[in-house]
Amino acid sequence: MSKTVKALLSVCALAAAASGVHAQEQVVNLYSARHYSTDEALYTGFTKATGIKINRVDADDAGILARLKAEGSASPADVILLVDAARLYKGEVDGLFQPIKSKVLNDAIPANLRSNPVADGGIAWYGLSTRARVIVYNKVKVQKADVDTYEELGDPKNKGKLCIRSGSHPYNLSLFGAVTEHVGEQKAEAWLKGMVANLARPPKGGDTDQIKAVAAGECDIAVTNSYYLARLMRSTKPEDVAVVNKVGVVFPNQESWGTHLNIAGGAVAKHSKNQANAIKFLEYLASPEAQNYFANGNNEWPAAKGVALDNPALKAMTDGKPFKSETIPISAVGANVTKVQQMLDRVGFQ
Repeated sequence: MSKTVKALLSVCALAAAASGVHAQEQVVNLYSARHYSTDEALYTGFTKATGIKINRVDADDAGILARLKAEGSASPADVILLVDAARLYKGEVDGLFQPIKSKVLNDAIPANLRSNPVADGGIAWYGLSTRARVIVYNKVKVQKADVDTYEELGDPKNKGKLCIRSGSHPYNLSLFGAVTEHVGEQKAEAWLKGMVANLARPPKGGDTDQIKAVAAGECDIAVTNSYYLARLMRSTKPEDVAVVNKVGVVFPNQESWGTHLNIAGGAVAKHSKNQANAIKFLEYLASPEAQNYFANGNNEWPAAKGVALDNPALKAMTDGKPFKSETIPISAVGANVTKVQQMLDRVGFQ
């Protein structure tokens, strides 16, 4: 055998060996709308526990869904993480997810925080953490009893007092979709019209901006996701401490259907090439270890059953007591979004 042939055979053998090592590398390709630095601990923990490497692409919910549609069957995505129930529902309806069967996930995540099962029992998406849509108010100017329900946001007694972000933002669309599910379309539209009449200024900014606007006297009541308030409560910056000292917080509708919860959740992409690894990752995110990262790292409530909470801000927000949350299926909230958008247009809610 000539030296040239031997050299070629040697190169081929090395290439084959390298290919074999590459083929054995375990990966999961993640498209994530979660932009929280504390989530890095989640990904590190998963890789350490399983040896599965995470390749991550970051975008917002809408961008991820658009990308999945554009990529089609060529998409490398395995797991999709989104931060809104309505967007998870839309991904399911658009056929972008692959329903899965997992006893671990079904045992951990309550039925109302996941999609409805398909014909063979598969679940298209699971809620993995929750965030309450709460009301903050000026403790000097407003009585708590005047803002302890969502309905009162549209009551004439609160005329000129309300700050809120855009009605078309996913967090508000989901809240409005939930209220629609509870009271029906006619009453929900009248409520939205009342909220427009009660605005202290046109909707603008994010949830933190609404809290600060109340503290600054720009308005007297506002709506926010709970974790934005918790961030301010855990801050040591003097300006944040001053804001927190001026506002109170209400978990609405404790005497009726309970406070609205939105979710951050996950799904397996329809064209996942690493389905087993994708399911392992979602199961890991439902584990007590990961659920505590959600709670302590980003001030979200765990979605999994029986997970102990040890977050000082979340405890302070509720005086250390459990609060009543709504139990309607989160999928029904997503299904109402189109109706809500039409109502917003009719009442002039920006």
